[in-house]
Amino acid sequence: MSLTRSNILAATALMLLLLAGSSCTDTRSVVYFNGVPDSEVRSKTPVPETVIGKNDILSITVSSLNPDATAIFNAPTTNTASSGIPPGYLVSAEGYILFPILGNIKAEGMTKEQLKNEITRKLVERQLLTDPIVAIRFLNFRVTVLGEVKNPAVLTIPNEKISLLEAIGMAGDLTINAKRDNVLILREEEGTKTIKRINLNSDELLTSPYYYLRSNDIVYVEPNKNAVKQNKLNTNQTWITVALGVMSLGIILLDRISL
Repeated sequence: MSLTRSNILAATALMLLLLAGSSCTDTRSVVYFNGVPDSEVRSKTPVPETVIGKNDILSITVSSLNPDATAIFNAPTTNTASSGIPPGYLVSAEGYILFPILGNIKAEGMTKEQLKNEITRKLVERQLLTDPIVAIRFLNFRVTVLGEVKNPAVLTIPNEKISLLEAIGMAGDLTINAKRDNVLILREEEGTKTIKRINLNSDELLTSPYYYLRSNDIVYVEPNKNAVKQNKLNTNQTWITVALGVMSLGIILLDRISL
């Protein structure tokens, strides 16, 4: 009987050793910019200028030396009153916004600066205001972070400027199972979808045009091999727990029989 018990104990010890060995992780694969030395990187990457598109929501405020004449241009807008959408000027499917007195103004395809200049020009030409100051902001500037991050989310960015690293940080950082050398960025511009893969284990991001994200960018972080192994390990652990229970029961039964 003692020999049978020894075999059982040996098998149990072997399984525990296999579990311990399978949990080892190479720490080099989970470090950002692994192996990059102290250095200065001169980045010529400007903050991208977002182009206004269909269904964008814009905040437009006008000021001048005549507050009474200006008030009508700052009245609360109602064309984005549907639930969950902030008040602002919604760019229509045809690419226009409906602005007080000026009527329909083409906005699609313009930058904020270009639209600001267009509204200013119309106000002056029609002698509606003297020396007007127009300010425009996006109300729906957002990026989406998915995959192996702590808190996948759609992030609203009030200041319209965010880097890839900041977006990852706002999503709670990458998990230990994230594939850091293959972070995918999906970007759509003028009807064309572009896919770019970034290696966070090198310094390529620091000089990449994808260092700063654009509105509606999607960041997807793939799971690494450890994540797949972990799923298998969790399944194996369940079976091992059952096996250990059966072995323990077997030892008890053997002891009872030998009495």
